[in-house]
Amino acid sequence: MRSLPLTFCAAAAVAAIALPAPVALAVQAAPAGNDDRGSVSVTPSTIAPGGEVELWTDACGKGRSAKGNSDAFVSEARFAPADGKGILAEARIRSDAEPRSYDVWVTCKDGKGKATGSLTVMRHSRPSPVAPVRAGGGGTATLADQAAQSDGPGTRHAVTGLVLAAVAAVAVAFRSVRRRRPATD
Repeated sequence: MRSLPLTFCAAAAVAAIALPAPVALAVQAAPAGNDDRGSVSVTPSTIAPGGEVELWTDACGKGRSAKGNSDAFVSEARFAPADGKGILAEARIRSDAEPRSYDVWVTCKDGKGKATGSLTVMRHSRPSPVAPVRAGGGGTATLADQAAQSDGPGTRHAVTGLVLAAVAAVAVAFRSVRRRRPATD
């Protein structure tokens, strides 16, 4: 009988955790006001200079076209119809883009719709290739880079090895001396 209150409390906790996520997503995708402004979805929203992002919006409707721009883009992004009810474009981030947040704006071709969004440019501690490198090995390039940066065995390791070898040599010498002695009774 005590499992019923426990089950109810667990269901209430799950509902409280799961409900805010869809509500927040619905609020974010809704147009802001009556000025025909929508939102632009930028994937990934955080990227390194030289990377490529995908832009999606439904502000212009299905089958329409639009132009998108940002101070972070190399050139203007041209939108084309996508699956569903929105339009899609790809844009390359300038290689000299400063690490900060950038606004993205989209204007529909007929001028009857606009959308805004944002993206963040971040510098990575080590350079990464922009295009796939056909070198094979998969993720081993990262491991090889880490191995090249770490130091090998130092003087401390060499001295430890020599001491252990000397102890082993002395142990073998004592054992062979004990075997050579004749037994005296």
